[in-house]
Amino acid sequence: MSADEYPVPLPVVGRGAMFVEHRLKSPQVSESAYIAPTAVLAGDITVGPHSRVLFGAVITAEGGPVQIGANCVIMENAVIRGVPGQETRIGDDALIGPHAHLTGCVIEGGSRIATGAVVFTGARIEAGAEVEFHAVVYVNTVVPSGVAVPMGWFAGGQPAELVAPGDWDRIRAIMGPLDYPGTVFGVAASGTGTPMSDVARRYARGLALHHRDHVVPDERHTPSRQDPQS
Repeated sequence: MSADEYPVPLPVVGRGAMFVEHRLKSPQVSESAYIAPTAVLAGDITVGPHSRVLFGAVITAEGGPVQIGANCVIMENAVIRGVPGQETRIGDDALIGPHAHLTGCVIEGGSRIATGAVVFTGARIEAGAEVEFHAVVYVNTVVPSGVAVPMGWFAGGQPAELVAPGDWDRIRAIMGPLDYPGTVFGVAASGTGTPMSDVARRYARGLALHHRDHVVPDERHTPSRQDPQS
């Protein structure tokens, strides 16, 4: 019996998870990473060594790649979305809590995004910063190193101003110059608000590319070569 007759099977990562080829790109996952069986990775996704993507998490490259560093933990039901024209990157040793939602943003190494927090497009969480439970980091905002956005608070600006949830007048004043409609939807703001019919059509056109997706079978979940030689 020779090795030619009975070759050793290739290693597989993320057995039982859903890997999706989207826009002709498939997820690339380090052999030492763990991807839970109910997680979904779609498109141009990179997951680094010793990182963990837990049950129900969704990482999707919707026109922009997503990079997950080493020793990261992406907890249950978190959503990370890559978008066109924005860097989407999770640095090494970062923790993303359950039900957190990150879109087109950078989370630098050693940071923590707690349960239910939202980090919007164009935002940057600098190394060692924290975003507490159900806090919101608005578009084009920078949270400096060592800063913690309190539970339920709003962070907006460069550097971020932290505002308590009841101070709606201050929150609105900060939001305006940061250009949510242009950053997220690619449309100009107007006095009558964002034209949602135009936004919905744009989204629908982009998402139509999912018609061409292919689910990658488990045997093709071959690991990328990212692990250090140690």
